[in-house]
Amino acid sequence: MLGLLGCLIAVAVVEALPRLGVVDSRFLPPFSTMARSLGEQLTEGEFWTGLGQTLVGWASGLAIAMVAGIVVGVVIGSIPLLRAVTASTIEFLRPIPSVALIPLVVLIYGSRPQSALILVVYAAFWQVLVQVLYGVADVDPVVRDTARSYRFSRWAIIRSVVWPTAMPYVVTGFRLAASVALILEITAELIIGVPGLGKSIGVAQSSGAVPETYALVLVVGLLGVLINVCTRAVERRVLRWHTSVRGEA
Repeated sequence: MLGLLGCLIAVAVVEALPRLGVVDSRFLPPFSTMARSLGEQLTEGEFWTGLGQTLVGWASGLAIAMVAGIVVGVVIGSIPLLRAVTASTIEFLRPIPSVALIPLVVLIYGSRPQSALILVVYAAFWQVLVQVLYGVADVDPVVRDTARSYRFSRWAIIRSVVWPTAMPYVVTGFRLAASVALILEITAELIIGVPGLGKSIGVAQSSGAVPETYALVLVVGLLGVLINVCTRAVERRVLRWHTSVRGEA
């Protein structure tokens, strides 16, 4: 209820500021004008096409990053020598902003969806990989040694020992990567011109359609909230056996 109250206050402020003359309505229209523009766009097929393109790009990049991050993280984390050899490389590559790769991907793919896919995968991959590495490192060595003494195969150790311990970290990586993937997808669409909501925002802004621009920004914000709510629900579902989730319940 407090969160809903905060949203209502924000809406009231945005509605009042331009009507009271505090800000120029040419640059910040009332919220009712934004909502009216959004309602008009909801009736247009172009809007739904752009939304679908954004969601497909986001989901594709996130799926690739999750698979690659989990596999690479488990392999590196399970082999101490490999972890030591790759540690400096990971720490060097991980802080590089994905937007720094924009000139490179534009040269290779132009404004095709592959450009956005590379940026999304690169940004989301590190979120998953780092969390998986932490999860594998958190495995109790006594439990691991016990499994080895019972002559568990490497795959059995990963399935029965490593994976249950790393699961909370994997889900955290998924939640972080989902948000980062959306940010990079919209950024690629806005800057590079990859088809999607971001490109629609850029076109509306450059044509001076201010209410339409704000309406599309609101859609992106609502999409981010929806993704966060869904990832939280997945986290509670997957980790319903974990003490953190049971404590919240």
